[in-house]
Formats: sequence, C-alpha cells, structure tokens
Amino acid sequence: MSDTPLLGELRRLIAVEGPITIERYMALCLGHPVHGYYRTRDPLGAAGDFTTAPEISQIFGELLGLWTAEVWYGLGRPAPFRLVELGPGRGTLMADALRALRAAAPDCLAAADLHLVETSPTLRAAQERALANAAPTWHDAIDTLPGGPAILIANEFFDALPVRQYQRTERGWCERRVGLNGDALAFGLSPDPTPEITAPEIAPHAAPGAILTLPAVALDLIRQIAGRLAREGGALAAIDYGDLYGGTADTLQAVARHRFADPLAAPGETDLTAQVDFAALARAAAGEGAVVHGPVTQADFLLALGLAQRAERLAARANPVQAAAVKAGADRLIDRTPRDMGHLFKVMGLAGPGQPGLPGF
Repeated sequence: MSDTPLLGELRRLIAVEGPITIERYMALCLGHPVHGYYRTRDPLGAAGDFTTAPEISQIFGELLGLWTAEVWYGLGRPAPFRLVELGPGRGTLMADALRALRAAAPDCLAAADLHLVETSPTLRAAQERALANAAPTWHDAIDTLPGGPAILIANEFFDALPVRQYQRTERGWCERRVGLNGDALAFGLSPDPTPEITAPEIAPHAAPGAILTLPAVALDLIRQIAGRLAREGGALAAIDYGDLYGGTADTLQAVARHRFADPLAAPGETDLTAQVDFAALARAAAGEGAVVHGPVTQADFLLALGLAQRAERLAARANPVQAAAVKAGADRLIDRTPRDMGHLFKVMGLAGPGQPGLPGF
C-alpha cells in the first residue's frame, strides 16, 4: 500500500468515525478538494492512466456532433438550445463534435449554447485550450444549467460516480465499508444488515458473499436529467462500460497506468470506477417521464451513425500510414470481443415524451 497524502487523512477519519462506506471512500478518492484523483492530474492518454474513445479516434466525437444535429432537427430547431457535456475530459470529444457541426450543420452550431459540467481544475484548463473559440460555460453540477431544451452527452461519466455496495450474509445484506487493519485499509462489513435492502428483483437467490452495487448518486442524477427532458425537451446520450441487466458481481475497480490495481492500495492516486447498471438507470429515468432508448452496444450505436463510411472517407484522403491509423482507431471503437470497447461499452438514450426517435438506436 502506497502511503499517499490522502491515506493519512483516511486513517484519521476512520480512527475517529469508524469504517466508511464505499460511496464515501470513492467520493474522497476521486473528489477530495486537495488530494482527489481528478483534482490533481490529467489522467488521460498514454502518459496517464486510461484512454477514452475520443482520444482513440476523432470519428467518435464527430459522430456525436452529427447525432446532436439530427436530434436538434427533430426537436424543431430550437434556438438557443443547451449543448451540455458531462465530464468532458480534455475537451477532445466536444472539439471534434463542434468541427463536425461547423461543416455539416452550421445552423445547429449557431444555435448551440455550450455548457460543460466539470469539477477538475486541471481538466477545465485543458478544455479551455481545446474549446477556446467556443465560449463554454463551466458548472460543478447540473443544478446550475440554464433552462430550455438541452442535448446532453456523457461519455465515461456515470462509471466514476460513487456507489454503495452490500454483501449478502446469513443475516441479510450488510453494507460494505472501508476500515483499517493496522495501518492498512481493508474491506469490511457493517455489523448489522440494512433492512431496506432486500433486492428480490435483482438477486432472489443470491448466495452468501454476493455483492450488490447500488448507484445511488447516478440514480439521483439520471432522475434530475430525465425530469428536465420530460418538462423541457431534449435528449441524453450516455456512453459507458456496464451491464444491461445488473447483477451481483463486484465491479468496483481501480486503474493506474493502463493496468488494473488494488482499489485500496493508493487512495487518491488511482482511478476508481464501477460498471454502470443501465437497467437501474433506465427504470429511474422512465419513472420521471423520459423515454428510454436502448441500451445498445457501442459498436451497434456507432455503426448505425455511419462509423464505417466516415472511416472509409478519412482513410481515402490520407497517406498509407495515416489510413492505417484511421482504420485501427475505428476498429478499436467497435471491437466486439467481450472485454473490448465495442461490446463492453453500452449507449443509452433519453428523450422527452412525444419526440422523434433518437438516431443510433
């Protein structure tokens, strides 16, 4: 275990208050105001800890830009409309999307009022450089977004929201916590079961040791977004790695330097995520009046939007080395092998009631 700056604070916190929930542990590791992972670094790219789809191929952002235009036309071309990205990384996706809009749908671009939801000072600086000509407005949360029709994009956003975990025991579902074993962090369980966690619809026959992950923060956020779309119109495209149907596997994971790591080994220095439970998000969104589209695999979504044709056109204008890079990037986005992006990543769409169907689904 690395003796990181955050570890000392966690030791003191646990010594005073006792073991903390997984949700609080994730929130501190990722968002601590001084030592949080996203507060202190740019985690993206070869020099960072992981690579996202916009960094792999420009086609990803371009297709989402064209998706935005088609949704906007279906809404009746409202002007202005709020174009919102949740967790915009370095701004690469949005820069590619805006370039596609500038070429193919300048009327949509002219109507777009750009808003970015980002808490990392480091990433905000990168976004400002990438989007210097787009005049975005930044927000710490969706609560401060202005009203009106909105088209939202969230790529690898929901997986980084803190989750609660419960483990099935002979006494019932006990909440999983992080405590101390000597000076080292260790997983443990609350002494008493949580009465309201029965999970019959998720795990009616769960054996002792099964772990249930509840994305309470993500559910609250998706309800806010869905309620807004139901009232004011618009759409959301949420792209993330996750499961279509939920389950009881432990999906909490840490990544450092493009390799899996121990989630407790270096708090504040590794990326922590949990697979997105798309079924739970879909139920929550539908309960607020939004229309749910999908989820579908990332491969199916991007191919339906024209990835193959766009890659072919880009490659035709490139030299042989560049053409090979275009093909490799596009193939990686739609690779359907079980642990690769085309299969592992899913796309869920939300829309207001009475709107046309969303492209890609």
